[in-house]
Amino acid sequence: MTLPISKDFRKLLAFGSGVGIEIGAAELEVAVVRVRPTQIQVSGRLTVPAYATRPAAEWGAEYGRFLRKLGASHLGATVLLPRRDVIVRLLAFPGVAKGDMESAIRLQLDTLHPYGEEDVCWGWSPLTHGQVLVGIARRETVDRYAQLFNEAGVAISSFTFSAAAIHAAIALNSAETADGFLALSQTGSGAVEVYGESPARRVFSAQFESSSGRATALALAELRLAPETEPRALEEVLPKPALNPVENDLSRNALPYATALAGACPRLVPAANLLPVEYRRSVSRAMFIPTAALAACLLLIASAMAAYHTIADRRYLAQINAEIAQLEPQARHAAALDRQIQDMRSRSRLLDQFRGQTHGDLDALNELTRLVSPPAWTNSIDLTRDAAHISGEAPQAAPLIKLLDSSPFFDNSAFVVVTRSGSNEQFQIRTDRENRK
Repeated sequence: MTLPISKDFRKLLAFGSGVGIEIGAAELEVAVVRVRPTQIQVSGRLTVPAYATRPAAEWGAEYGRFLRKLGASHLGATVLLPRRDVIVRLLAFPGVAKGDMESAIRLQLDTLHPYGEEDVCWGWSPLTHGQVLVGIARRETVDRYAQLFNEAGVAISSFTFSAAAIHAAIALNSAETADGFLALSQTGSGAVEVYGESPARRVFSAQFESSSGRATALALAELRLAPETEPRALEEVLPKPALNPVENDLSRNALPYATALAGACPRLVPAANLLPVEYRRSVSRAMFIPTAALAACLLLIASAMAAYHTIADRRYLAQINAEIAQLEPQARHAAALDRQIQDMRSRSRLLDQFRGQTHGDLDALNELTRLVSPPAWTNSIDLTRDAAHISGEAPQAAPLIKLLDSSPFFDNSAFVVVTRSGSNEQFQIRTDRENRK
């Protein structure tokens, strides 16, 4: 993942060396760069002709002598795969965390290539605003190239593609253009290499066999840039080397140089790596020097901050404990007063309840006197807190149930006993008392 640091700070951390190899139709183009915060140097350039028809050990020995001469034999190379072997996709995952980006790509991987059930190798580069640049190649193709370089004794750390390599090289320490740009370059075979960035399309990369004018018009339309936008040379948007050998003509083919830059500081500006882990070889330890130094500084700062916070926390805790000890007697007294107030409130509610019981009983008795009116009468009335038992006589006892239930003082009235005695009915009724406070 790209480190979340500013461009200026990224330049201070730019420390490393890289070897870039472009696989051409008939030759290999090799560039070696040395990146430092203050400048970039191209240490050397090599063309390996007829690599496909010559014995691998032969041109591998030539490559090894070239690196030893430059003191770069310990470096693993970043290889730029041919365009015909890589499918490039630009995807957007708004709202997806960086840690979950690879899983999100993997879920869509089968829909991004036409290889069906064939094994594929893939890699991705982070862009901005949740966008990623994904490259996919057949596993068979990657294995073939990996075996070829292994037979030649060439240590490989990465297989990438032109869009990812150029984007990483530009992001290393060159100026960024918010309005977008279009850059052109001539490849060794005479084709026009096109690379552009715009707000509408974060990265666009293509190769045209047509004229540069036709390639420019098509690319500007794809990038949604104004037709009058002037294309720039690709070497102009790449970081300018302070030292560049005569044989390294960036105007003829800047891709090996961009690939070497992408491999020099892979942790600052990573380029998509399609090479399986089991094939990767890299013994360069120089790139870890800034990281180790920064890690040591951060460790010292973190230790100092942790010690400061520990001491400050102890002092603050001691002050709080002293305040607690000072206020604890008042807190205990306040708690005791709260308990006394609660007890007094409970007693007051109990007294109010007792005082209200007699009044309620008289109201209930008065209501019964009103309801059971002549010619009906009662022999006995038994009142409890939640019920009333009424015994008496009436010419017709049934209406009494309805009368009692219609009263706000009683509910759920029912006969316990109803018997006929002469012209009257003797009854016993139980009814619930409503809770009236």
